[in-house]
Amino acid sequence: MSPELDDLLKNAMSPPPEARAALASSLLDSLDQAVDEDAEAVWQQEITRRMDELRSGKVKPVPWSEVQRKGQALLRKK
Repeated sequence: MSPELDDLLKNAMSPPPEARAALASSLLDSLDQAVDEDAEAVWQQEITRRMDELRSGKVKPVPWSEVQRKGQALLRKK
């Protein structure tokens, strides 16, 4: 990496996590400007299906803290 990019990375790492996440999201978005309309349509169908399952009670949401705990437990097993 060039010295300029090293400096940029150092500066980008200084804000709080929420700001870094927003920056990372913006950078990733800038890499993929092409939109696959078919993929977008399929994702919209999937989102609708999942929302319908939540609304009907067919599936129950899991609290983020539980997801994190289970994920960390899985990672510790490796």
